[in-house]
Amino acid sequence: MTIKFDSLEVGQEIGKLEFLLTRDSLVRYAGASGDFNSIHYRDDVAASVGLPGVLAHGMLTMGAAVQVAVNWIGDSGRILDYQVRFTKPVVVDPVDGAVLVVTGKIGALDAETSTARIDLSAVCADLAVLGKAQAVVRI
Repeated sequence: MTIKFDSLEVGQEIGKLEFLLTRDSLVRYAGASGDFNSIHYRDDVAASVGLPGVLAHGMLTMGAAVQVAVNWIGDSGRILDYQVRFTKPVVVDPVDGAVLVVTGKIGALDAETSTARIDLSAVCADLAVLGKAQAVVRI
């Protein structure tokens, strides 16, 4: 699919994805990333430091969220900038896991550079878990 810059509008939704994060997901991510902090797999350790439960890795959440923009633009090499602010943790239930829902909308267009800013909304259990999540993509 080829995206035509002239056909884009600020506010236009570009996609929506749901990610089921399970304890197995966290183990796999820990192995891939090397982040074996026990708050990501042990309830007792998470509780001992005042957390509400085992948490998904922040970078896992961030990486999942940008996939909406990658799918839309069709090439991860077109992501020029990506930044988020972590606002709430993603608590991963041992049985049910956690569902992360990510929606992307065009937040700004720059005709001079042929880029679009994609504003991403990431919600888990009715709470925004990322704030000011924005990716700049080259059209």
